[in-house]
Amino acid sequence: MKIALTGVAALLVGASPLLAGGIERAPQSLSALFEEGNYVELSFGGVDPSVDGTDVAIPGLYPGGTATGDVAQGYGFTGLAYKHQFTEAFSGAIIVEQPFGADIRYPSAIDGGTPLLGGTFAKVDSTTFTALGRYKMPNQFSVHGGIRGSRASGEVGLSGLAYGPVSGYNVELDDDTAIGWVAGVAWEKPEIAARVSLTYNSEVEHDFDTVETGPLVDPDGAGPLPDLPLLAGDSVTTVKTPQSWNLEFQTGVAPDTLVFGSVRWVDWSEFRVDPANFVNVTGGGLVELEDTTTYTLGVARKFNETWSGSASFTFEKAGDDLVSPLAPTNGRKGITLAAIYNQGPMRITTGVNYTRVGDAMPETGTPDTARADMRDNDAWGVGVRIGYRF
Repeated sequence: MKIALTGVAALLVGASPLLAGGIERAPQSLSALFEEGNYVELSFGGVDPSVDGTDVAIPGLYPGGTATGDVAQGYGFTGLAYKHQFTEAFSGAIIVEQPFGADIRYPSAIDGGTPLLGGTFAKVDSTTFTALGRYKMPNQFSVHGGIRGSRASGEVGLSGLAYGPVSGYNVELDDDTAIGWVAGVAWEKPEIAARVSLTYNSEVEHDFDTVETGPLVDPDGAGPLPDLPLLAGDSVTTVKTPQSWNLEFQTGVAPDTLVFGSVRWVDWSEFRVDPANFVNVTGGGLVELEDTTTYTLGVARKFNETWSGSASFTFEKAGDDLVSPLAPTNGRKGITLAAIYNQGPMRITTGVNYTRVGDAMPETGTPDTARADMRDNDAWGVGVRIGYRF
C-alpha cells in the first residue's frame, strides 16, 4: 500500500481541475513535498466545460428568452514539481502550476447569442512558482513553508443591453509578478499510510498596469455638459489573489485500501477587480465573489503490484444565486475516477472527472437583477500525472 497509494489523496484531488469558486482551476496542493526520496512530477490535461442558459426579460425594453450559447471555453493545464531529500529530516520542493484562470466569452447576438450579454468576455492567465522547505521532527510532526511567486494578466470586456451606457467597455491588465508565502504543519504515521496536513496560502497582491477604453459617458444626463471619455485612461489596478486554507488527509483502513480527502477554504470576497475609471463612473467594480469551502472524499485500492485505482467525490456548496457574468456558476458536485500504474520508480496516474455545475443567474449591478438563467450545466476533465523517484 505504501508504494502505490501514499500521496494519492492530494494527487487525485487535483488530477482534473475544474470550475471551482471564483476563477480557481487547481487546489494548490503540496503533495509532491510528501513523496519519499527525490522525486519529479509532470502533470497535464484539459477541461471541457459547458455553461449556457437563456436571458431574462427587461420589462418594456426586451422580451428575453434568447439562448446565451456556451459561454465557458475549454482549456488545458500543465504543472511541474521537483522534490529533493537533503537529509533524513530536511527536504525541499519547487512546484510550478496554474491555479487561477478564466476563459469566459458570451457569443454575440450576431453569432446567435443574447443581446443582453453578447460579446462580454473575461480572459485571465496565471502561473505560480512555489519554493518550499520541510522539516520532520522526531515526534511524527513536521512543518513546511516557503515563498510563492505569481505571474498573472487579464482582460475583460463588457457588452450588451444589460450593461447600459458602459456597454463596449474594455480593460487590459498587463503582466505583473508578485510574491506571497506558504506555511503549514503535518502529522504522519507511515505504518498505516496516515497523514494529516494543514497549509495556509497567503494572498498575493498584484499591481497591474491598466488600460481602460469605453464609450463616451454623459456626466450630467440631460444637462449642458457633453459626452466625455470618462471610461478611458491609464492607471494601476491592485488585485489580490485570495488567501486560502488546505486541510488534506489520508489513512489506511484495510490492507491495500486508503481513504483520503480534503477541505479547502478560499477567501474569494477579497478578490476584487476595481479599475479606477470604471469605479468612478459606475460606483462599483467588475467582480464580486463569495467565499467558498470545497470538500473532497475518496477511497483508493491497490489491486496488485502494478495497478491501483480510486474514486472520489467533490462538493462545493452553492451561494447567492445572483453571480457575476464573468463567473457564471454557483457550487458544484463532481466525481473523479483514476487509474494508477506503478512500474519500478515510475508512477503514472490518469484521472477522469465529471462535474455538475450549480445553477446561477448572472447580474450586472444595474440594479442587482438577473440578466440570464444558467441551468443544467456540467464539465468533463482529464488529467495525467507522471511521477519518477530517484
